[in-house]
Amino acid sequence: MSNIKIGIGITGSFCTFEKTLKTIRDLKKIYLNILPIFSYVASSTNTRFNKYSEYVSSICELCQHKPILTLIDAEPLGPVGGLDILILMPCTGNTLAKLHAGITDTPVLMSAKAQLRNNKPVLIAISTNDGLSSNLKSISELLNRKNIYFVPFRQDDCMDKPYSLKADFCDIPASIESALKGQQLQPLLK
Repeated sequence: MSNIKIGIGITGSFCTFEKTLKTIRDLKKIYLNILPIFSYVASSTNTRFNKYSEYVSSICELCQHKPILTLIDAEPLGPVGGLDILILMPCTGNTLAKLHAGITDTPVLMSAKAQLRNNKPVLIAISTNDGLSSNLKSISELLNRKNIYFVPFRQDDCMDKPYSLKADFCDIPASIESALKGQQLQPLLK
């Protein structure tokens, strides 16, 4: 497993950034080669949860790789087939909808396009407030696409945010193993 090259596509679900950092820390104990890829929003927006410059630096220091921050940096992943698996973690509803529609206007989406072009797995760790509303169509369509897998997910706050879905980040290592074998980790819904 240590020879597996993993891309982590980080999008703008800012409330899950700490979970993402912890998960990458845990993954580094298993996988030596992790490449950070940031959406434009994730790499340039200060929020109440973090300062983007500190967050990007923390991830890059942990991964020991220069980040992919532009479309031009992400484009070579297609021709060289550089990743064994790409994990969209966290994957916002916006990114999910664009992936479903074939839009490649961020480094994360360009990396996903490269993976799919090369017949390699994309693993989605969803984090969206609209999973059971406007993003539901994208989820259902992507569940039927070849080489796209989901980290098992659940409603994260059914009383106050009844449409919100979040992946169970604890299931990411098992989801990676399953996706690399061409299988969806079950149960999908927790």
